[in-house]
Amino acid sequence: MGSAPPHDALLPLDPETFAAESRPVIDFLSGYYRDVDKYPVRSAAEPGRLRTLLPDTPPEHGDPVDVILEDVQRHIVPGLTHWQSPNFFAYFPMNVSTAGFAGEMLSTGLNVVPFAWAASPAATALEGVVVDWMCKLVGLPDRFLFSGGGGGVLHGSTCEAVVCTLAAARDRALSRLGHEAIMRLVVYASDQSHSTFQKGARIIGIPPSNFRVIPTLAASGYGLTAGSVQGAVEADVASGLVPLYLCATIGTTGVGAVDPVRQLGEVTRRHGMWLHVDAAYAGSALICPEFQDCIDGAEVADSVSMNPHKWFLTNMDCCCLWVASPALLTSALSSNPEYLNNVSEGGADQVVDYKDWQIALSRPFRAMKLWVVLRRYGAAGMRAYIRRHVQMAKWFERTVSTDERFEVVTPRRFSLVAFRLRPRHEGDHAVDAMNRKLLVAINASGRAFMTHFVVDNKFVVRMAVGGAMTQMRHVQDAWELVKEKAKELGALPTDGRFG
Repeated sequence: MGSAPPHDALLPLDPETFAAESRPVIDFLSGYYRDVDKYPVRSAAEPGRLRTLLPDTPPEHGDPVDVILEDVQRHIVPGLTHWQSPNFFAYFPMNVSTAGFAGEMLSTGLNVVPFAWAASPAATALEGVVVDWMCKLVGLPDRFLFSGGGGGVLHGSTCEAVVCTLAAARDRALSRLGHEAIMRLVVYASDQSHSTFQKGARIIGIPPSNFRVIPTLAASGYGLTAGSVQGAVEADVASGLVPLYLCATIGTTGVGAVDPVRQLGEVTRRHGMWLHVDAAYAGSALICPEFQDCIDGAEVADSVSMNPHKWFLTNMDCCCLWVASPALLTSALSSNPEYLNNVSEGGADQVVDYKDWQIALSRPFRAMKLWVVLRRYGAAGMRAYIRRHVQMAKWFERTVSTDERFEVVTPRRFSLVAFRLRPRHEGDHAVDAMNRKLLVAINASGRAFMTHFVVDNKFVVRMAVGGAMTQMRHVQDAWELVKEKAKELGALPTDGRFG
């Protein structure tokens, strides 16, 4: 230890050192990916454990890269939940790929900060190109293209996209009603919508009492209905409130439900509301023609978002946000101090300054990694990738359905299957406890990691297929694990009931 050059001789970006010290990192990651399926998928690390393994103060002198990597292997890797394991079926996938990693290296290596056109023109221009490419791939109407009067931006997450569109909707309404009317604005989402919408509404000043969670039913596949939204909106209007914003989701977190965009858009247009379509997970599947009916009616939406970092082989973080009216977004988010203004011979009013499309000022060169993914794999390759996971999920759904001990709680959507052990009898209140035990046993085995959801007061296990290294054999092994743990808990295959 301590063999690095003294600080007065430090050359932090020497090209030869850069090449020499990068190779061991790539070798380390290559080995990690090769062996990742040998680790328990979910870490059993105890809180506070890492702090006992590391010094209380930073080193006075630097360490060689190989020593640092040894500590990563010894102290960090055992405490990770391995999102890139082929046996990771929890939450939603968070994809990594060779192309995504190459794009990330280019992005971080170039390390430009394209907050304004002048700060890096090619980075801004490339972002405009790739968001238009993605817009066309997922089947959005031309009004979301830059050439159609709309446009897109790459954010870090759906959470940011939600806050930005909520702010745009708020300012559009308050410009007409006056700022004091903020206490009357109402935001709507379903009981299946992501919790980020409630957080976002609070951040932009909507009173918590003005957030409406609209119940969904099995009869609609747990999707919103226009009638339920219309009823909630009319009740608020009658009370003197102002409907502001509705979230429609394509592929909800719990069960993958799809809200009917066209019918909901008719309601929002009648009441002058902002309609946002959240396709964070399932937006990747929209590149396949067989799924594009899910986005039917997008021409009535004000904004749409999806996350390539989930299921589109683009390393964290990367969220596409498209808006039909960029002026509404930039009006709510722009700031123009003199030191950030573009100074040029002309045309400054024709360029995009992405600082005005987001919350932060600084931003990474996200367009590079998405561009590399699209260039390397192409639309056909990405469609094949998505379809492979969907086929795996179909197999899992079909197999679960043939075992009388289990039930698929709602028909599979995309590559997400929600299932559980069946009740032993009508009114069986122990069934939820049994399914909790089943999930705990699956995850404690280290051989797979799944998460849960509660729908219609039913505790269900979620099997989300979508890992970059997941193959059919991993899905089949997961099913064998489910059956094994169910049997250990007393759910025997002989009569389809618990022992």
